Amino acid sequence: IQYGPDRKWNKLDVYRPRNAEGKLPVLIDIHGGGWVYGDKELYQFYCMELAQHGFAVVNFTYGLAPEFTFPSSMVDTDNVVKFVLENADKYGFDTSKVFFAGDSAGAHMAAMYACICTNPVYAENFPFDPPKGFVPTAMLLNCGVYNAEAMINSKNPIGKLMAPMLGDLMGRKVTNDDLKFLSPVNYVTDKFPPCYIMTANGDFLRGQPKYLKKAMEKNGIPYKYKMYGDRKQLLMHVFHCDLRMDIAHECNTDEANYLKTFC
Repeated sequence: IQYGPDRKWNKLDVYRPRNAEGKLPVLIDIHGGGWVYGDKELYQFYCMELAQHGFAVVNFTYGLAPEFTFPSSMVDTDNVVKFVLENADKYGFDTSKVFFAGDSAGAHMAAMYACICTNPVYAENFPFDPPKGFVPTAMLLNCGVYNAEAMINSKNPIGKLMAPMLGDLMGRKVTNDDLKFLSPVNYVTDKFPPCYIMTANGDFLRGQPKYLKKAMEKNGIPYKYKMYGDRKQLLMHVFHCDLRMDIAHECNTDEANYLKTFC
């Protein structure tokens, strides 16, 4: 289904449980891929599994860097939200319960969009206005980037890997000001939505949740945090999308049950 002006990139799918009737809570998934890779097709089976838990799941493709530079992907995300609100009757969306899920770069985008919805000063920097009064009911943030400054400036080799991707996203070599602006932790307020924050013991971004947790605690925002994996099982970045693994189904069920507490 086309949700925006670009016929190639602005496409989405809607999944509902078979034989479900009436309006369902909505789960908008934002795929990962370092801002430069991925589309809705790669996430179709993951999103279908989430739909089996009783959600209308919206799985969308957005314009990728470097062809589309920041804030293009955020404009696409906003257009998806507006599509959901405007097509509630057609697709059976309960717009009083709109959740976000995102992994890796998608978690970064979800957190950033939540900041745009809840921090008017931050929102002024973007070329769109989110729907008036809209804030995601709650979010699933998986293996994400929340503090770009810490990621790039740390001694961890991952910073050198991610810097070119952020450069593609911005369309130029990133500056310290860019890194601050691209770090959602700097813009969390007490209006930010509750979150399930997930990482894994083998996730190269497993150090990122501590920054988001600190920002949420400072602002009194409830959250649930879980690191998956143990000494017997090393789990890697975005393991939850690999539906061949029992632990992926366990994680996805945990997260679905978390969202159901808001329904």
